[in-house]
Amino acid sequence: MKVTDHIEKAKGETLFSFEIVPPVKGKNIQSLYDNIDPLMEFNPPFIDVTTSREEYIYKEKDGLLDKKMTRLRPGTVGICASLQHKYGVDTVPHVLCGGFTKEETEYMLVDCQYLGIENIMALRGDAMKEEKYFTPTKGGHTYASELVAQVQNLNEGKYLHDDIEMDNLPDFCIGVAGYPEKHMEAPSLQSDLKRLKEKVDAGADYVVTQMFFDNQKYFEFVEIAKAMGINIPIIPGIKPIAVKRHLNILPPVFKIDLPQDLIDAVDACIDNKAVRQVGIEWAIQQSKELKEAGVPVLHYYSMGKSDNVKAIARELF
Repeated sequence: MKVTDHIEKAKGETLFSFEIVPPVKGKNIQSLYDNIDPLMEFNPPFIDVTTSREEYIYKEKDGLLDKKMTRLRPGTVGICASLQHKYGVDTVPHVLCGGFTKEETEYMLVDCQYLGIENIMALRGDAMKEEKYFTPTKGGHTYASELVAQVQNLNEGKYLHDDIEMDNLPDFCIGVAGYPEKHMEAPSLQSDLKRLKEKVDAGADYVVTQMFFDNQKYFEFVEIAKAMGINIPIIPGIKPIAVKRHLNILPPVFKIDLPQDLIDAVDACIDNKAVRQVGIEWAIQQSKELKEAGVPVLHYYSMGKSDNVKAIARELF
């Protein structure tokens, strides 16, 4: 079932969903199941599975460092199929511009159609670690709006190059990212919202936001988006603070601000166990306010750890 159908079926009730990261290749998928199992009691209608782009690793060879390109976390589509089979839940594979050609994207979408995967999260993706700014892959897309257009074209029976008549058109529900505090490369929130409107006009069906820790920023973002004619569901993305170093890591990496009350509470903690509890309590209050405001879904960035998300969900669902 499509994400938008789940939202419509809920008739105003806030749903619970979460996002996971594929294991590093060579690792057992059981560890992934172990983190998902505790969250299934809250009946998530869908689970997002991230996709990692290529990166460079260096291996010593004959006394020199040999630079090799690899994907450390492959298997997104396979994991999605496995989760649908194991749990009977819809899955949302992330599809990136960065690291993939248009042809590779088309093949991935065809695989998703064959596997009964109805939802796609279309993202530009980040720059490689060696890059200061995002550089498009040769033969790939530059902007997420172009990727959305490709998915929508396939929904309409249009392949990239082949004039083939489809007897079973795909009908992907397309999710995209939104940034309540603007994308790190955008000169302003208004210009960033214009890019979001381009994705909506290209065929996006719903938005999931970047993490934020001040609900007012989400509410203002939604109001401005609606004023610009963005009338699709905007799902808030929530990440609980888990360790003290998040205070220093999250703001520069994601270009977000942390409320001073949260900073003070974390600074006062004597260890990361206490920090984790502060993060849980903050996310609970944040989630309760969002739920009371009638958000369609509360989407949690669990990223491989489920105990804190379970503690939050227990208070809400």
